[in-house]
Amino acid sequence: MRDGLTVLRTWLQASRLPSQSYIALPLLLGQVVAARTQGRALDLGMLVGVQLFGLLDQLFIVYANDWADQETDRRNRTPTLFSGGSRVLVEGRLPARALGRAALVCAGALLALSAGLAVARGTLLLVPLAVAALALLWAYSYPPLRLSYRGGGELLQMVGVAGVLPLYGYVAQGGALGSFPWALLALLLPTHLGCAIATSLPDEPSDRESGKYTLPARVGGERAAWVIVALNGLSLALAPFGLGAVGLSAGAGLLVPAVAALAVVLVRPAPPGSRLIQIRVAAAITATLALVMIPLLGLAAR
Repeated sequence: MRDGLTVLRTWLQASRLPSQSYIALPLLLGQVVAARTQGRALDLGMLVGVQLFGLLDQLFIVYANDWADQETDRRNRTPTLFSGGSRVLVEGRLPARALGRAALVCAGALLALSAGLAVARGTLLLVPLAVAALALLWAYSYPPLRLSYRGGGELLQMVGVAGVLPLYGYVAQGGALGSFPWALLALLLPTHLGCAIATSLPDEPSDRESGKYTLPARVGGERAAWVIVALNGLSLALAPFGLGAVGLSAGAGLLVPAVAALAVVLVRPAPPGSRLIQIRVAAAITATLALVMIPLLGLAAR
């Protein structure tokens, strides 16, 4: 019994379930946008299917990334809740082969589920969107591109989380691609790029040592923090247009992401391994999630 609980705890650690929020909220936002623009309630069966897609996608990402980054993670002496991998391979708690197989199972299940949802909804677009989600991770972590090591990994994260996922949810709930509120997507993209940069801040030393060209590894954490603030500032500037595209207006709620973004540079100095770096990353994540939640809650309340 005790051995079974140990195995369960190990797989829960490997699964890094707190990161599910990055996936679940954009998917849910896309679905709510589709339902509200069509003047109808959410299809609950499709809602469950889409959020299950998100769970499989998130598990694929964390398992596949742990497998691809295991050597870099072994060099990482400043891991946090937000970065540095799950540590199950570094600590020898799981064999790499088991994690690789789990990633492949999640990828296969994700594609099968998307095919089923596509048939149920009568739109094949869900399948190429699912393939795009898998391809972005492959391009991020695996040869021949391995863009997280060559530069550009943060851009791939932005496209996947703020682009592919809202579109997937929107199409799954019957939204017509030509009617998608692209201004809302423009609002989401910069802040998600900032979030992708922020989660690599604690890994700056090991990333630089491993030749992983994240922005913090190239320019340093303090300069990267200012880039994060600028990106969130761009999202805030675009907020009236993005929110207006779905019939909402910019309000006092935007103070939450604004204050959180400012905290990224006000909390300093924040070297990797310090408590302040965790506060800095949490502030950047808060700003991004708030900018997703504002239209989500606004539409849900209508």
